[in-house]
Amino acid sequence: MDQRLHDSAFLRACRGEPAPHTPIWLNRQAGRYMPEYHQVKGKTPSLAFFKNPDLAAQATLDAQRILGVDAAILFADLLPILEPMGLDLDYVEGVGPVFANPLRSSAAIEALRPLVAEEGTGYIADTVRNCRAGLPADIPLIGFAGAPFTLASYAVEGRGSRNYIEVKKLMYGDPASWDRLMNKLVDAVADYLGLQIRAGVQAVQLFDSWVGCLSPADYVRYAQPYTRNLIARLHEQGGAAVPVIHFGTGNPALNGLMHAAGGDVLALDWRSPLVATWDAVGAKAVQGNMDPIILCADWTAVESQTRALLEEVNGRPGHIFNLGHGIVPETPVDNVKRLVELVHEATRR
Repeated sequence: MDQRLHDSAFLRACRGEPAPHTPIWLNRQAGRYMPEYHQVKGKTPSLAFFKNPDLAAQATLDAQRILGVDAAILFADLLPILEPMGLDLDYVEGVGPVFANPLRSSAAIEALRPLVAEEGTGYIADTVRNCRAGLPADIPLIGFAGAPFTLASYAVEGRGSRNYIEVKKLMYGDPASWDRLMNKLVDAVADYLGLQIRAGVQAVQLFDSWVGCLSPADYVRYAQPYTRNLIARLHEQGGAAVPVIHFGTGNPALNGLMHAAGGDVLALDWRSPLVATWDAVGAKAVQGNMDPIILCADWTAVESQTRALLEEVNGRPGHIFNLGHGIVPETPVDNVKRLVELVHEATRR
């Protein structure tokens, strides 16, 4: 790895080391709130946009350049990984991602094809290479994927859900099929993120966006073993040079269990007190955890909340400033730019 990347504020924080300032990047920093995103996307359908290495890289690079954040994250989505495995994915206006053939039987799970990432998702490696070629030499690139539980939930439910009825029916009613599905997804994500690592990302983030629907006991039984296995395999592929960020939302009671799954950085949503959780779980590094909706308020409120969070952390090494979820489309771009500037100015050492 280039020494400038190794010594970047972001990777220093991932290792729990002091950095010249608190690094900041933001979930969904490239997205619908930004005019440049709409210029790049135009009328390109969402799925085609994710799979186009030139357009996806441009969205990634624009966000890093415009905001001045300390890391770029691939512009991609969690779900296209499931397409080459046999699921029929579409992005429906006003609904979101929808699978026409959700996994509702043991036979459907058994028929799920193994992912060969270079063949089924080769475009992601091209996007990584395009991003790396266009980024400043000292700005790391973050790859990402959905965690096994969240991917399984989407695949079984077929679309977004409030009550997770179908996935919990499978978990509780057919644990053997659940185990088969989760192990297939561990294999797929390990290969998919391995491809990103080989193509040139400096870190990877696992998004467990739906895991908050589980109780601690159910997390230990139905999610943690598979995530732990996946993270161990990522460490085998990337070594200490490629940290794994583990991000889940919706249930602070899972934080210690998620940390125990083995990631290098524990990413928190806004429901968890940052420093108290950091101390309680004993993590080397944490990421988070401002409520993204604060950025929709006036600047005075944004500044107050930002300074309060920074004062709570008090310059402790290992903090990566981020939101507790993604930027929403209604967010004023100027608030995001000023947030990045404020974090840099207030923490510069």
